[in-house]
Amino acid sequence: MTIKLIAIGKTDHKQLESLIAEYIKRLGFYVKFDFEIIPDIKNAKNLSEAQQKDKEGKLILNKITTSDVVILLDENGKQYDSVGFSELLQKHMNSGIKQLIFVIGGPYGFSQEVYHRANGKLSLSKMTFSHQMIRLFFIEQLYRGFTILRNEPYHHR
Repeated sequence: MTIKLIAIGKTDHKQLESLIAEYIKRLGFYVKFDFEIIPDIKNAKNLSEAQQKDKEGKLILNKITTSDVVILLDENGKQYDSVGFSELLQKHMNSGIKQLIFVIGGPYGFSQEVYHRANGKLSLSKMTFSHQMIRLFFIEQLYRGFTILRNEPYHHR
C-alpha cells in the first residue's frame, strides 16, 4: 500500500521543510509514502471563498483515482489518540487497498465535491494549526503510528 499526503500550497519555512523531510525519510522504512503539494491558486485574492475552494477542489480531485481511499484532515473529523490512529492504519493496510490518501485543504477548507468524494475525515486536534505546521504534525503521527505497529520504542506507552 502507498500512503499519500496531498496539501495545498508550498511550505515557506526552511526549518519545517527540514523536519518534514526527516520524517518522510524515516517513513520510508515502513511504507511507500508520497507527499504532493498542489501550488497555491493564482490571484486567490480576487476570488471568493467559495470560488477558491472550488478551484482547489478540482485540483485535489484530479490527483485521486476511483480506487483510492481518501481521508480529509478536517477540524470536524474523528479524533484518535496515537494508538488508535495506528490501528486505523493497520485496518486500511489489511483491507488490501492500493493507495490511502490524506488531504490537507487550503485556508478555507474543502469544496462540497471533495467532501462528497472523501471516505472519511480526521482531526488532529480541536485546536487550529497553520496549514504548514499540520503537515509536520501529521507526518510525525504517521511515523509514530508505524513505530507503534512494530512495537518500537519511539512511542512510549
